[in-house]
Amino acid sequence: MTSNTPLVPALPGDAHLSYRDGQLCMEGVRLADLARAHGTPLFVYSSAAIVDALAAYQRGLAGRRSLICYAMKANSTLAILKLLADQGCGFDIVSGGELERALAVGADPAKIIFSGIGKTRTEMARALQAGIGCFNVESLAELDVLSEVAVAQGQRAPISIRVNPNVDPKTHPYISTGLKGNKFGIAHEQALGAYQRAAALPGLRVVGIDCHIGSQITEPTPYLEAMDRILDLVAQIEAAGIPIHHIDFGGGLGIDYSGDTPPAADALWAALLARVDARGYGDRQLLIEPGRSLVGNAGVCLTEVLYLKPGEQKNFCIVDAAMNDLPRPALYQAFHRIVPLQLPQAGASAPTWDVVGPVCESGDWIGRDRALAAQPGDVLAVLSAGAYSMSMSSNYNTRPRAAEVLVSGDQARVIRQREAVADLWRTEQL
Repeated sequence: MTSNTPLVPALPGDAHLSYRDGQLCMEGVRLADLARAHGTPLFVYSSAAIVDALAAYQRGLAGRRSLICYAMKANSTLAILKLLADQGCGFDIVSGGELERALAVGADPAKIIFSGIGKTRTEMARALQAGIGCFNVESLAELDVLSEVAVAQGQRAPISIRVNPNVDPKTHPYISTGLKGNKFGIAHEQALGAYQRAAALPGLRVVGIDCHIGSQITEPTPYLEAMDRILDLVAQIEAAGIPIHHIDFGGGLGIDYSGDTPPAADALWAALLARVDARGYGDRQLLIEPGRSLVGNAGVCLTEVLYLKPGEQKNFCIVDAAMNDLPRPALYQAFHRIVPLQLPQAGASAPTWDVVGPVCESGDWIGRDRALAAQPGDVLAVLSAGAYSMSMSSNYNTRPRAAEVLVSGDQARVIRQREAVADLWRTEQL
C-alpha cells in the first residue's frame, strides 16, 4: 500500500523551524505567507532561536565573571543587534562601521571589544572617545600606533594581544585563523616580548589576552589545545610582572548545516571551565566572541524558482537568489540545506538539480546535486542562512539587497526594507 503522506524531515534550527500540516513554518508563521507578502529573495529570522542559542552560552558560564561579545560580522542587522543587546550581550567589532552600528542600538561601550588586523588611526580615536572596553591588538606595529593615538587624546587604551596559538581548528582553510600561516594575531613564541613592549608604552594599559582559532569548529579538541597554550602563556606573562585580568577565548563554534554535530555551547564550556579551574585560573574574567552559533540556524533565505533547465550533464534549477545574497557556497564551497516550503507528496518525482542564481558567474551556485520536486513559481528555503549571508551580501550585477523579516511567535515584522534600484547609485555622480 502506497502512502500519500509527505515525509517530514528533521531540519537544522530546532523546534523554531518545522513543517506543520505540510507547510514550512518559522515559530508560528508560515514562510509561504511571508514570501507572498514581501517577495523574494527574503531573509527570515527567528528571535526565539537567537535567544535560545545565547541562553546555552549563558548557562555554560553561569556563576562566572564573564562577558559574551557577539561577533557582529556574522549578522549586523540593527534589529538582531538590539535583540542581543537587550539580552545582556556585548559586541565584538572589526571596523568603525560596526562600532557605530553597536552604538546605534544602545550597546554599552564598555562591553565592546575591537578586533581586526587593520584598525585605522581614525577608528582607534573614535573607539577611545566612545569608551570601549578593550582593543584586541594583532601586531607589534599596531601597539605603537594605538599608543600614539591614545597619548594624543590624553588616554591609555585598554588592550589585550591576540595570540596565534598554532592550533589546527579542523575547518575550511579560508576560515582557519589560528595557524602560523594565517594573517591574524601574534605568534605564540613572540607573545611574551609583545606584552613586555605593550607594558612599556605610555598610551597602553594591558588588561587581557585573546585568541581565536577559526570558524565553524565542530569538535572540542582544538579549543582545549588552544586553551592549554594560552594558559601556559598567561603564566609566563604574569611571571614577568604583567597582570592578565581577562582571558578571551574567541568564538568559532560551528552549527549544523547538514548533519554536523558540534558540541552544545553549555557542554563545551563545562569542559573548558573544568580545564581553566584545574589550571588555577577560574577566578579570571572570561570573554567569548560567538557569532555563527548565535544566529546561523536562526535564519533562512526564501527564493523563488524562476526556470528549470534540464541538460545532458546537469539539470539547473534557476532561482532569484544569487551569490550576492548567499556568498558562502561561492566563497567556501559551503553546504546549505535547500527545502521546499510545501512538502511534496510521498513518491513525488524529485530530479537532481544544481540550484543556481541569475548572476553572470559560473561560481553563482547555491547547492549542487539536490533532489527537489520543484516547479517554476515554487519558493524554496535555503536553511542555516542567518550568518555570513546578509552581512556579506553585495550589489554585484546591480542587484538590490534582499529584505529581512524577524519573527517572534506568530508575529513578523520587516527589519530591513528591500533596496530599490535607485538606492544603488544614490551616492554616485554623473
